[in-house]
Amino acid sequence: MQACATTSSACAAPAGRTGRSGSSRTTTGGFCAALRGAAVAQGAAGRRATANRSSRLAVQAADFPKPNFEDEKTFQEMAAISAAIKAAPRPKQPLSVVIAGAGLAGLSTAKYLVDAGHKPIILETRDVLGGKVAAWKDEDGDWYETGLHIFFGAYPNLMNLFKELDIEDRLQWKQHSMIFARPDAPGEFSRFDFPDALPAPFNGIFAILRNNQMLSWPEKIQFALGLLPAIVFGQPYVEAQDDKTVTEWMRKQGVPDRVNEEVFIAMAKALNFIDPDELSMICVLIALNRFLQEKHGSKMAFLDGAPPERLCEPVVQYITARGGEVRMKSGIKNIELNEDGSVKQYNLLSGEAITADLYVSAMPVDIVKKLMPEPWGRMDFFKRLDKLVGVPVINIHIWFDRKLTTVDHLLFSRSPLLSVYADMSTTCKEYYDTEKSMLELVFAPAEKWIGRPDEEIIAATMGELERLFPGEIAADGSKAQIRKYKVVKTPLSVYKTIPNCEPCRPTQRTPIRNFYLSGDYTKQRYLASMEGATFSGKLCAQAIAEDWNTSSVLPSQAAKQPAMA
Repeated sequence: MQACATTSSACAAPAGRTGRSGSSRTTTGGFCAALRGAAVAQGAAGRRATANRSSRLAVQAADFPKPNFEDEKTFQEMAAISAAIKAAPRPKQPLSVVIAGAGLAGLSTAKYLVDAGHKPIILETRDVLGGKVAAWKDEDGDWYETGLHIFFGAYPNLMNLFKELDIEDRLQWKQHSMIFARPDAPGEFSRFDFPDALPAPFNGIFAILRNNQMLSWPEKIQFALGLLPAIVFGQPYVEAQDDKTVTEWMRKQGVPDRVNEEVFIAMAKALNFIDPDELSMICVLIALNRFLQEKHGSKMAFLDGAPPERLCEPVVQYITARGGEVRMKSGIKNIELNEDGSVKQYNLLSGEAITADLYVSAMPVDIVKKLMPEPWGRMDFFKRLDKLVGVPVINIHIWFDRKLTTVDHLLFSRSPLLSVYADMSTTCKEYYDTEKSMLELVFAPAEKWIGRPDEEIIAATMGELERLFPGEIAADGSKAQIRKYKVVKTPLSVYKTIPNCEPCRPTQRTPIRNFYLSGDYTKQRYLASMEGATFSGKLCAQAIAEDWNTSSVLPSQAAKQPAMA
């Protein structure tokens, strides 16, 4: 899900960091006055009475054992690709491969390239690793992140990567549940609990049937009948639904609108930061297929700290220990071509030019389009990228002066403005605090809010939090006090998965013989996610190994055939 969404590195201006200056430390005095004015403007008059605390979910601050992924078919398939890359014939001489972008896509590409016997050089514009999983420390030493990153059991490439790096203990697995706020019962939650004793898909079916708070029995049955073709006909059916939005598909299948309202608005915003009337149904069906077909597919884990340190840095150490290199603050100005249309060099913003045997872009699709050489733009392969456009998203951190009654898990807010949230002071070891809460929230859809002042965004968020925590939070700041906040805006995040995007997603191989692509927007089965980014990097490295590891000549010497098809 895109609660964990992230992909390649943003090689333009540090858009993901726009919340740093205006949203740093905030005192409660002046801020609460601003909140009171905003609350009046939003009509936040009807404050609800305190919900009965006994009806809330209690904090269960205990991690669960690592699931046994090794038995899953998908894990084994991805482990086989890793093994095949390592076992590929050694090149006659290692190739130098320059990779633009130190997000998960670029880091994954480089990791598997060193496994294949090559020497990657990663170039990153910013001073932080991770791209859309980047994070920074504020003036108090507290982390704030580009997004709320959740790791699912249905992420076999990431699970393999954690295993290969020997950092599996950094994932904090939570109870196998999906938990939704209840707008009809403020302060309470509704949950889908997956029993460990049952195999897939029966554990998921049991979880759905057991929940009687969100859907009635007739609605559950109609929903199940609507999903039946996806379960029976599998991936071909799923891919054929790319031309329909979630809402269109629901109506075509006779699924009641209330299922959309109760479940899929929240799910769509978590998957791609947009509503069901925009999101392609292929996105939801791919997620549901993995959640229902794999016993641990929907099980969630939090990383035990900030992604740049706890995930990205171990990848960098692995790469550099095997002859690779990572250069920070090394952004690309343009891609210079040879006469035959192949890449001659990457020209950097610093004025330096860097040449290599092969070149990879692991940048977001919007940056790829911006830097694309004019001759490539006339090619069908690259022209199709025009339909792939990043979606805006806002990630919010609010530090409170007290401990809130929250849950040790990801929570679906079911709010018009918020997607998912978590109390990171409970869910994450590095952020752990027994006295005060730090909520991290995804504000989506964000298109109408991305250009607004941070103060307005926080005020709107507090209005929604009052609905979620009516006994503890008031929009006017009269209950739990804000100690500080951060608003991190990403104007162009993962690509917007609207209908008919699938034919526009490029393969990792391009028509340019010495140029490859990596990134969650490229062709792979996990769409726009951390898993998709990681898998794309592995596929990119695999393509390079297949193309060049048995070649007796360097790419620059290869064939006199045209470089562009």
